[in-house]
Amino acid sequence: MSLEQEILNWDGKSSADISEIYSHYSCDSDFTITLVDFCKPKDLQKGATWLLKKHLERNHRLSTAQIATIYQLVSNLNGWEAKLHILQSMAYMPVGEKEKQGVEVFLRNCLISDNKFVRAWAYNGFYELALQYPAYKTEVKKFLDMAMKDEAASVKARVRNILKRGF
Repeated sequence: MSLEQEILNWDGKSSADISEIYSHYSCDSDFTITLVDFCKPKDLQKGATWLLKKHLERNHRLSTAQIATIYQLVSNLNGWEAKLHILQSMAYMPVGEKEKQGVEVFLRNCLISDNKFVRAWAYNGFYELALQYPAYKTEVKKFLDMAMKDEAASVKARVRNILKRGF
């Protein structure tokens, strides 16, 4: 069976099953190229972004062009899980100058998401963006202050972790 078919067959819930898919395919020489391609079709996004996040967390890297492609796709992500996986991967994917505006729009949209996890990680995404582009620092500090007053407890927990790191 192919990686594509395995992702399509995944129930979207079992971390054990998607971890097994990762173990089976992650050593393939074209794994990252394939994952970036699989972030495009809506029916593969959730699984592909999960696999991509896991791969990055395991100290694998994407090329600058692959990162640019991922960031060009963020406005077309279909579902909160795929958005969350990309938000959680931002620390491993520097934002290029050309992608900065699109990423900013994506982050702003995520800040108003109904999903608490997406909102929490959007604050983290803005923090990562501000680390790379200091012009965002003042605005991000305001976002974080507002979040500590207005957000759900789970979001505040993520924001507290960000505040501990400081700028």
